[in-house]
Amino acid sequence: MLGMMQDWPLTVDKILDHAKNWHGHREVVTRSVEGPIIRTTYAEIHARSKRVSSVLQGWDVKVGDRIATLAWNTSRHMEVWYGIMGIGAVCHTLNPRLFPEQLIYIINHAEDKIIFVDLTFIPLLEAILPHCPTVKRVVVMTDELTMPATKLPGAECYEALLGAASEDVVWGGFDEQTACGLCYTSGTTGNPKGVLYSHRSNFIHTLLGMQSTVLGPSPKEVILPVVPMFHANAWGIAFAGPASGAKLVMPGARMDGAAIYELIVSEGVTFSAAVPTVWQMLLTHLRENNLTIPTVKRVMIGGSAVPESLIRAFHDEFDIEVVQGWGMTETSPIGTISILTPELAALPYDEGMKWRVKQGMPPLGVELKLKNYAGQEMPHDGHTYGRLMIKGPTISGAYFKGEGGDILDHEGYFDTGDVSTIDEYGFMQITDR
Repeated sequence: MLGMMQDWPLTVDKILDHAKNWHGHREVVTRSVEGPIIRTTYAEIHARSKRVSSVLQGWDVKVGDRIATLAWNTSRHMEVWYGIMGIGAVCHTLNPRLFPEQLIYIINHAEDKIIFVDLTFIPLLEAILPHCPTVKRVVVMTDELTMPATKLPGAECYEALLGAASEDVVWGGFDEQTACGLCYTSGTTGNPKGVLYSHRSNFIHTLLGMQSTVLGPSPKEVILPVVPMFHANAWGIAFAGPASGAKLVMPGARMDGAAIYELIVSEGVTFSAAVPTVWQMLLTHLRENNLTIPTVKRVMIGGSAVPESLIRAFHDEFDIEVVQGWGMTETSPIGTISILTPELAALPYDEGMKWRVKQGMPPLGVELKLKNYAGQEMPHDGHTYGRLMIKGPTISGAYFKGEGGDILDHEGYFDTGDVSTIDEYGFMQITDR
């Protein structure tokens, strides 16, 4: 017997629809690539995303076509992001920090048809585009006043295109398993491998991230996602922010300590997420200038193990809770979060540090196991090592175009490549790779 509930496909266009309908006035603030601070709202982003969709449909973009972005965290990037996904095309976020030959391989492997590029990356794209025959169009994400002369063949101005486009576009109408986003991982041997997210997986990952034990966003939050949108969907914040009605503050191209501090203070940021090096730069800037950041309550740090000294510094000097997260491109990326249980939080701070430096527990929707190389399950005793295996609706089941063959074991678990322990409280700690 099946349930009798409505069939409501989990497609990510509904996330931005929700943001427009119920949080349309909420701000998204961007330090633009051109320099000035730009203010917009979810309602305006929704309307402009529809115009992006209209432009793409005018260029005969179909469901499943790969459309790439080479861009920073900005409101324009969000517009392109949802404009691509809303009509069933695949948003392929390119990582500009990869070597040019890796980018060439990735663009060709993905068979990208169009690339949306920020001004910063025009020289990079000019150098690699002659080696990328599938790319037929380039859109420079700027206005007509700052549109540069470029060697990019047929480059078009983003704002000029949107100015002539219609908002009369229908989003959705396709299966929730339709491909939605594509991100390549460089954490594997050989050529980068493509992780192809579905609308369903990204929608579920958004719900997963909205748990209070994960990102826990709400309309009261002001979130600064320093982690780039080309790093596994900015750890889901580009979805969870609109879904929750939180104000977003997008840092653009500047991620130095002074620039991050300026945004935090001017916009009243309450929560932020970034890799350890960014927080180290911010900490140095705060100390050197004898500054405080009273609005920030939590920061999420991931990408690499968080030093104990960084956790202590933010707690002792600024009364900020550091939440450590672990994940991979293949896990969308949320895998575990180091939110202490009541028993562990009640311990003296120094005693509880043993768990704060660990990578934490999986939220609902993620399953973990430790296995040895014979495939036997290992105990969760805090000292027995094992291969970290992960499973769930937001975990990759195969790489794009079948690269790497079958990547799941007989139980459907993905081998992360990490060696870990899991203790009696359920806290996972990476020990080797």
